[in-house]
Order: sequence, then structure tokens, then C-alpha cells
Amino acid sequence: MKLYHSPTSPYVRKVMVVLKETGQEGDVTLVPAAGTPIDPGTMPVAQNPLGKIPALERGDGPTLYDSRVICRFLDDRAGAGLYPAAPRLWDTLTLEATADGMLDAAILMVYEGRTRPPELHHAPWVEGQWAKIDRALDAIEARWMSHLHGALDMGQIAVGCALGYLDFRLDARGWREGRDQLAAWYSGILARPSMAATMPPA
Repeated sequence: MKLYHSPTSPYVRKVMVVLKETGQEGDVTLVPAAGTPIDPGTMPVAQNPLGKIPALERGDGPTLYDSRVICRFLDDRAGAGLYPAAPRLWDTLTLEATADGMLDAAILMVYEGRTRPPELHHAPWVEGQWAKIDRALDAIEARWMSHLHGALDMGQIAVGCALGYLDFRLDARGWREGRDQLAAWYSGILARPSMAATMPPA
């Protein structure tokens, strides 16, 4: 299999963590890809018409894309149980969706600064994206800590990758302030070899 990949993509990082946690790294060849919504560059548009990564090219079926689809596929392939049985499954999926929604908003903030001329930057729109992240962080701190302290699942991996991206691209926002429980949990999950090995480059 081929994984279209960038070490700075938090969605790719989710897939890489799953590969490491499930012992499937050796089954995948990494293919570098980079681009933006304005210029797809080397993004795998032939494999994923949306021009996004990660995309997982298989020998026995269509290319899979969207990190949630790929992670679910790899978990099923390995029988790893990162997506547990219901009823916990619904909590895991909701937590993963929350983390991915934070990433969607964070990446829109980054693109606003990188791809639009400064005179066209719209500060209220940027702050609206951060408000989504801020609310999600508060919700995780208030409602999801018991889940995060349970057995490793995809919700935890997704939250860890989302927080890592906030550190990587939006560190000045100080997401840890007022969220001591979440900050402590994040420090713990960073000690996992799969998370440490997939840190985005400085």
C-alpha cells in the first residue's frame, strides 16, 4: 500500500500513529505530497479528487481517503480495537469528530494567513474559527476526561494529534490556559512511542 503523506499534516499523523500502534508500518510505503487549496502541487489528485492527504492507495480496491476512513480501515485490518464496540464506540466516534473539527478550524486559520494577501485577511472570521476550537477544548475538559483516561482508542489518538497541531501552528493561542486536566493528559500521551515518533518537525 502507498500512503500519500506529509509529516506536518495532523490528519496524516493520525494515520501514522495507528500504523505504529497496530504494527502495520511495514505494509505501507510513504509517498511525499504537498500543496494548498490554491495550488494542489504534488497532492494525489488522481487518487483523491479532493486533492487532500492522507490518501491510502491499495492494490485490491479504490484509494481510501479522509483520515477517519483510513484509520477505521487500518484498525479493522489489524483487529486492534481502536474503535471499540458500542456503546463506547459512539463516544469514541464523537470525540474523534470533535478533534477533527478542531483541526478543520485550525487549518482554516493557518490558510487565512498563508494564502490570502494581508489586506484581505478577515480577523472576525479567524476569531470565529478559534471560537470553535476554544469551545471544543472546554467541552473536552468538562465532559471527556474520563474517556481520555480509559483504554487507548481512536478518540484519544485524534485529540492528541489535534492538540499537537495547536502547539505546532497556533502555540501563541495558549490552549492549555484554564485546562489543567487536559494539559496533564496530553503530556502523558506524548510519552507513547507512537506519538513521540510522529511529532511534526520543528
